[in-house]
Amino acid sequence: MSTCRAWRPGHCPTALGRRGFLAGTAAAAAATEMGLFDFASSLFAKEPKPAARPAVNVVFIRPPKPADVSWPGGACDIPAQQALFTRTLRAAADKLGVDLRVQDEPIHTDAQVGRYLEQLKKAPPDGQILGAMELFGWGPVQKLVRERGGIPTIIYSHLSGFTGNLQLGRKETGVLMAATQKVEWLEMALRMLNAIWRLKHARILTTAGGRDSAHELGATIVPCKANWQQEIRKAKETEESRAIGDYYAKNAKQIVEPTKADILEAAQQYGVLRRLIAEHDCQGITLAGCLITKPPCLAASKLRDDGIVATCEGCNHASLGELVSFLLFNRPTFIQDPSPNTVDNTLIGAHCTSPTRLEGCDRDYRAPYMVRNYHSRQGVSMQVLWPEGKEVTIVQFGWPKKTVMIGTGRVVSNITQPPSGCCRTAVEVTVDGCEDTRDVKGFHQLFILGNLERPLRQFCKLAGIEASRIY
Repeated sequence: MSTCRAWRPGHCPTALGRRGFLAGTAAAAAATEMGLFDFASSLFAKEPKPAARPAVNVVFIRPPKPADVSWPGGACDIPAQQALFTRTLRAAADKLGVDLRVQDEPIHTDAQVGRYLEQLKKAPPDGQILGAMELFGWGPVQKLVRERGGIPTIIYSHLSGFTGNLQLGRKETGVLMAATQKVEWLEMALRMLNAIWRLKHARILTTAGGRDSAHELGATIVPCKANWQQEIRKAKETEESRAIGDYYAKNAKQIVEPTKADILEAAQQYGVLRRLIAEHDCQGITLAGCLITKPPCLAASKLRDDGIVATCEGCNHASLGELVSFLLFNRPTFIQDPSPNTVDNTLIGAHCTSPTRLEGCDRDYRAPYMVRNYHSRQGVSMQVLWPEGKEVTIVQFGWPKKTVMIGTGRVVSNITQPPSGCCRTAVEVTVDGCEDTRDVKGFHQLFILGNLERPLRQFCKLAGIEASRIY
C-alpha cells in the first residue's frame, strides 16, 4: 500500500487517505453500521498519522463598538454573536477535519485590513470566511474580496446588509454571498471550502483500464493494477462477510431469487473491492466489465452506504458527482440509466446498485429493499424502494470540464418487476419544469434524495463550476 497520504502532516498531498475522507464526509458514524463490525478493522487496522487538512481563515469585519443607531444596533450583543459563529465553525471543523484559523480580534480600519491582506499574500489559506457584521462596515469587506488573490471566499452576513451591500461578489467566480439568519448554515460554508480542497487530491479507482485521467477540479481516475475479477473469484468466507450476508438477508422485505450461498458470495465481494480501493490509495471505485463475472451490485450498494464512491461501467462523471455529494451532503447517490415515460412525462432511472441510506450515511434511515439476482440471472442485486412523494435532485457532472447539469423532481413510483423488465432498482420521478422528459440531457445521471439544487449551485459558484439545467 502506498505510504503517500494526503491530509496527514508529513505526507505528500497527492492522494486522499480513506480515514481522512471518511472524516471529511462525516461518514464515520456509518463506520460501525449494523453493529456487526468495525469499519476501521482489517483494512484500516494500521494506526494512521494525523491527517493533513485544508486551512480555512475566519475573520470578522466590524468596529470594536458599533453605533447604537447602526444595524444590528445597540440591542444586539455582537461579541456574543461572534462567539456563537466561532463555536459553530469550530464544531464543524472538528467534524470535517479542517484546520480552522480564526482571528478573534475583529478588523475594521484600513491598517487592519492591509495587515490581513499581507498575511494572505505570505500564507494564502485554502479558503476564507469573512464575517460581515456591521451595516456601515462593507467597505473593508469589498477591499478584502477585491484583493483576495483568488482564494475561495464566503461572505457570511447574519443581519448586517441591505440589498445593495449584498450584491458583492454576485457575478464573481470564487465568491459566495451567504446572507442568512441560520447560524447552522456555517457548517455548509465549511463543507464547501473543504470540498474544493479535497477534490484537488481525490483518487477514484477504475477497472476500465487505460491511463490516469484528471478532472479540472483535481480528482483523478486511477486504473486498477490487479485483475479484480480474479480477486473476486479467489475471495474467501470471513466473519465479516458472514455478518454482512446475514444482515442483508435478515432485513430484506423479501429474498426473491438468490440463495443463502449467493448472498454470502456477494458479501465477500465487498471485502475485495474495499481492499483494492485501499491498496490503490483511493476513495472509491468505478466498475467496468461487470458482466464477465457475477456483478458486485450488493457490494457497491454497501460501499455507498459507507460513504465510499462506487459507480458502474467505468463512469468517471458519475464518480465525481457522487464524491461531491458525499463531501457536501454526506449523502449517497444512485447512478442510473434514464428511460423517459412519454405517456406520463416522467423519467425512470434504473440500475442495480442503489444505496439504502438515502437520507445520509450518518442517518438511521434505510430504504426498504428486496434481494434479487442481477437482470442477467446471476449474482445478487438490490431492488431498493425509494420513498414515494419525496423530492429528488438529478445531477450530471461533466468530465473533465468543470460543468454540471442539475434538475429536481419527486419520486412517483418504484417499478415492479415483473411484469417490467429492467435493472433491479427502477425509480420513476417527475422532472420539475420539463415539458417532455425526452429533453433530459445526459446519461448515467445521479439521483440524490432531497431537493439539493440551491446549495449545489452555490457550491458551483464558489468552485468555478458552470451550472445549467438538465433539460
